[in-house]
Amino acid sequence: MRVLGIDCGTERTGWGVIDSDGRSHRVVGHGVIRTFPRDPLELRLRAISQALKIVIAEHHPEAAAVEEVFYSQNVKTALKLAHVRGVALLVVAEASVTLGEYSPLEVKSSVVGYGRAEKQQVQRMVRMLTGLADAIESEDAADALAVAICHATLQPRRVTLKKLSATNGHE
Repeated sequence: MRVLGIDCGTERTGWGVIDSDGRSHRVVGHGVIRTFPRDPLELRLRAISQALKIVIAEHHPEAAAVEEVFYSQNVKTALKLAHVRGVALLVVAEASVTLGEYSPLEVKSSVVGYGRAEKQQVQRMVRMLTGLADAIESEDAADALAVAICHATLQPRRVTLKKLSATNGHE
């Protein structure tokens, strides 16, 4: 399965694409969409949208994954992040790519084995799990790859649990 992970941010939105069978993961590509903080939000959102469309067109993911919105002390920052996340969800939906959403705790737990892991631990484990020889130059790209790995690892279990639940008359 080819999975696109997206790490939403107003200044830097990370993306990472992996090929995975749920156990082994290979990086296909990764990068960061950078916007200018002084630009109006609507122009930044447009730039993020256009760049994500290009990533999807180039890599043809079968699935995409993003982190769920998390609590933030700064309401203004949280709202801007939610705008970027909304743009990412729309681009994914317009491309008819299935979407998975995961909490930061789920992402860190699936990649590092510890839900309160530091960014450096996540980056190191992403490299180990994907066999990348070189350091990932951006935390944002590493986080996006972690989200993609989380989806590739957890999605098969979610589908199985949903099927089991349906066959037992719970849906």
